[in-house]
Amino acid sequence: MTRGLTSEEVSERRAAGQVNDVPLSPSRSVSQIVRANVLTRFNAIMGILFVVVVLVAPWQDALFGLIVVLNTSIGIVQEVRAKRTLDRLAVLGEVTADVRRDGVEREVHPSEVVLDDLLVVGPGDKIVVDGLVRQTAGLEVDEGLLTGESEPVACSVGDQVLSGTFVVAGTGAYQATRVGREAYAAELAQQARRFTLTKSDLMTGINQFLKVVSILLVPTAIVLVGSQLRNNEDLHDALAGSVAGVVTLLPEGLVLLTSIAFAVGVVRLGARNVLVQELPAIEGLARVDVVCADKTGTLTEPRVVVSEIVLAEGPGGPGRPGGAGSPGRATVEEALAALAAVEERPNASMAAVARRWPDPPDWAARSAVPFASRRMWSGADFGAQGVWVLGAPDVLLAEDEPLRGRAGEMAMRGLRVLALVRAVHTVPDVPDGDAVPDGDARLVAEHLPDSLEPAALVVLEQPIRTDAAETLRFFREQGVTNVVLSGDNPRTVGAIAARLDLPGADQPFDARTLPADDQNEQSLADALGRHTVIGRVSPQQKRRIVAALQQQGHTVAMTGDGVNDVLALKDADIGVAMGSGAEATRAVAQVVLLDNRFAELPAVVGEGRRVLGNIERVAKLFLSKTVYAFAMSISIGLSGLVFPFLPRHLTLVSSLTIGIPAFLLALQPNNQRVRPNFVPRVLRFAVPSGLVAAAASYTAYSLAIGLGTPTREQTRTAAVISLFIVAYWIMLLVARPLNRWRAAMAAAMAAVFVAVLVWPLAAEFFALDVTRDGLVAAVVCGGTGAAVLELGAWLLRRRGGDTRR
Repeated sequence: MTRGLTSEEVSERRAAGQVNDVPLSPSRSVSQIVRANVLTRFNAIMGILFVVVVLVAPWQDALFGLIVVLNTSIGIVQEVRAKRTLDRLAVLGEVTADVRRDGVEREVHPSEVVLDDLLVVGPGDKIVVDGLVRQTAGLEVDEGLLTGESEPVACSVGDQVLSGTFVVAGTGAYQATRVGREAYAAELAQQARRFTLTKSDLMTGINQFLKVVSILLVPTAIVLVGSQLRNNEDLHDALAGSVAGVVTLLPEGLVLLTSIAFAVGVVRLGARNVLVQELPAIEGLARVDVVCADKTGTLTEPRVVVSEIVLAEGPGGPGRPGGAGSPGRATVEEALAALAAVEERPNASMAAVARRWPDPPDWAARSAVPFASRRMWSGADFGAQGVWVLGAPDVLLAEDEPLRGRAGEMAMRGLRVLALVRAVHTVPDVPDGDAVPDGDARLVAEHLPDSLEPAALVVLEQPIRTDAAETLRFFREQGVTNVVLSGDNPRTVGAIAARLDLPGADQPFDARTLPADDQNEQSLADALGRHTVIGRVSPQQKRRIVAALQQQGHTVAMTGDGVNDVLALKDADIGVAMGSGAEATRAVAQVVLLDNRFAELPAVVGEGRRVLGNIERVAKLFLSKTVYAFAMSISIGLSGLVFPFLPRHLTLVSSLTIGIPAFLLALQPNNQRVRPNFVPRVLRFAVPSGLVAAAASYTAYSLAIGLGTPTREQTRTAAVISLFIVAYWIMLLVARPLNRWRAAMAAAMAAVFVAVLVWPLAAEFFALDVTRDGLVAAVVCGGTGAAVLELGAWLLRRRGGDTRR
């Protein structure tokens, strides 16, 4: 087996389908994205109306069809953009595999690996398929991406290695035993493969509005169209009025502005290297009240660093002859740099030493022994400079050595500690294979010198991300609970949590004590009620914890970077992955932090709040118009009057009181906390406001007719003015508090409307003709409607409500 498969054997396995056909990422294809964005309830309603208008009215009246195109295009472009960005990340993260075939090593794509292939690996190489170790020279793998446990695992011949892990020390070869969809990492990805869209309460509420509108649309349109055809001698005028009434029923701009607000948020976050794969995701994170954070790679950097050196004190202790005294810091640092330099393929700890001291001294190594877990040390003989060994304190230090006690204390705090020792005596060169005299300090193969003197402790740690504490503090201040989940030792997790000032850091919980029965959720719920720092968590337990929190009514965000986080990321309300993390995590997450900055999460929350708060504002505007249109259409239909508006009238009023203000308001900053019950709150505002607007404009229209206003254009102008006054006041209520910018916007909208009334060319274009009697009727009715709205807002504030949101 040491020669690997033959070419014939590889061909046989390919023919049998025993290849590493890794499942595709769980994202939708371009065609699926297009279908999902085109085939919507909103597009169906607007499409039917568009066809009707094209058939019976001038093409200018069908311009609302552009809203369908814009809304659909925004959704498609954003999701395709996210998909392509993710695909580029996947390509950048691809690795190759070294296989031995016919006794020759060759580099292949992981998808070309076949069952029983012999794969050769070294430090930094990824295990691309499951297999059994066949050769090892100090081979160690890091299973952190699968288990969350950051400690390397030593491998012996016959041990199993799993896909998704990577080699941290030594070299070796393993035989592929499970490839493709049967491999461990692929199984996890397969469980998360089904594509699901982020649940959006905002979009759900808007769809509910559209559903109700679509139900009421047909009977209302029948009543209005029948009335206009019976009571209007001009067929074109009758059709124009009918179209104006029916189109006004739809809150067409609401869906468009919601998509625009989401898209602008996505663009803003993209500028911060945050990839939002689904538009509603920024809304979802704004609603989150529990953030489950993986420790490794999320709260801490995915690397170790040398944080401290503790020098030994005094001469050698009992049993260590010589007592020449402990070396100084300069000598210790030179020795560490020299040891790191002789390692051809350093493990993570030695790589950290090399980064700390990148300039080694001019020490020539006569011999060197690389690190291996079975002996727990590495060392080198530098001749005149002595023999230096770096390894586990409990292996290299005597039990009564004070430095060993210090090492134990540091380990209790979750730190990784290595001991640096040196041999007291040196002797002339001894040829390899010759007997080593007693007391000889020279390293030969696996031989550890008998006479060792402690020099220092080297303290290693995974550095906490500089932005982690501030980010977690932000969530706490916002009433969001932070839960730390890790496969690491609970003491280590607790120590990290304590440095982040997290509540519960002094009581870390060991998830291994939880019952294995998935049906026994009470113990899990009890543990979550008492503990927020949990260690030794398996991937399935992370998934169970997320589900238990959701069952308790929480909106849960999960952050992570490893394959062990995939299932929890998939099931969480919002999954947040690191850009440098495993491909599977990036595929299932709704939000990807491309530059791995945990501190970007508050910006995502801020964008979500802006979207939710401002869309609620504009929803009140659009739905007030819908309520008004229903009430007005039914009133006109039953009374037998001619519909008081042309499409251009409603275009003018809607643009100045809804369209333009709504667009500007939707993009404004808004840091108000997210509140539940979006639909009831919007309806409590929109229904009475719309009814007041309908009553005011209908009354003004009727009064103008009763006063004997000579032309239809003049009576319609009275209705338009009255409607503008009430709709304008609705806009003011929604825009409050009126800062300088909003006040300027409101003043500009009023100025434009007045200019249209007094500028002859504009008045002629919009078919407006102001008379004194009509103006009086309009101002009285519109002013009364505005007063009623203001009184209602005052009463609502007295009861503790909020008219602004």
